[in-house]
Amino acid sequence: MCALRAASRGPRGTRGRLPARIPGPLLVLLGCLPGLAAVAALGLCAGGVDHVATAARAGHPDAARPATAHQAARPPVVPRAAWLDGLARHAQPPPRYDDKVVAVFVHHTDSPNGYDCADAPRIIRYLYVGQTDARGWDDIGYNFLVDRCGTIYEGRAGGVDRPVTGAHTQGFNHRTVGIAALGTFTAGVPVPQAMVDAIAALTAWKLGLSDIDPRTTVRLTSSNSLSRYASGTAAVLPALAGHNDGYMTSCPGKALTARLPEIRARAARLQGRTAAPALTGTP
Repeated sequence: MCALRAASRGPRGTRGRLPARIPGPLLVLLGCLPGLAAVAALGLCAGGVDHVATAARAGHPDAARPATAHQAARPPVVPRAAWLDGLARHAQPPPRYDDKVVAVFVHHTDSPNGYDCADAPRIIRYLYVGQTDARGWDDIGYNFLVDRCGTIYEGRAGGVDRPVTGAHTQGFNHRTVGIAALGTFTAGVPVPQAMVDAIAALTAWKLGLSDIDPRTTVRLTSSNSLSRYASGTAAVLPALAGHNDGYMTSCPGKALTARLPEIRARAARLQGRTAAPALTGTP
C-alpha cells in the first residue's frame, strides 16, 4: 500500500455562466444518474494530494492550442457518468488546472485482477468511495483509469482534454497526468496487451498536446518533501514514469514497470516519431 495524504474538501463550484441571451433552441439539462452507493473501499495506490494549485481556472475554456508537430489522435474515453452515480457523488471544489501536461505517471490500483470488464465502472466507483469517504479526499485522485480490456475511463473531474491537476503522485501532481491500471501487477503477473496499448495511446495523446516525446525526460519541481525529492527540488524524470519514480512505493508493480519501455516506444510511434529522443524534454 502507498502512503496517502487526504485531499481538502470544499463546496462544488460553478462550472461556468450562461450568457444573458441564448439564441437557438433551449438547452436541456441532464439529471444525475440514479444508483446505489458503493461502500466497499479497495486497496489504493495513489501517492497523495498537493494543496497548491498553479492555475485555478475552473469554468473558463482554455485558449485554443496550436497543433503540435507530434500530436496523436485522442483515444475513446468513457465519461465519469458511466461510473459515478448521484448517490455516490460528493460535493467538491472546482477543478484545478496547470498550464500544460509534460509527464505521465503510471499506477496500479492494488485491487483484484480477475474482474469482468463489464464490472470496471463498479470497481472505479469503489475506488472513488474509498478515496472520498475513507480518506476524505475531494475526488478520485487519478486522471484516467484503464481496465484489462483496454477501456479508458475518465477519472478526476475537470475535462479529459484539459491539464487537470490530479492527486496521484505526492510532490508531482502539477503538469502531470496519473493513469491507473485496474488491478495488481506485481512480479510475475501478466499485464494484458490491451491495457498496455490503451496506456500507450492515452500517453501519446496527452503528451502530444505539449509536443513531449514519451521516450525523453522532463524537469519537474517537487512540491512536497514526502516525495523522493525535497520540496523545491528540480528533478529530471521520465516523461512516462512509474509512480515509484516520484514517490517511495512499489506502485505500479514490477510487472507493469517492466512494460514501461514498450509503452514509451509505442506512444512515440503513435505520435509519428522515428528519430531518437532528445536527452531532456521541454520543462
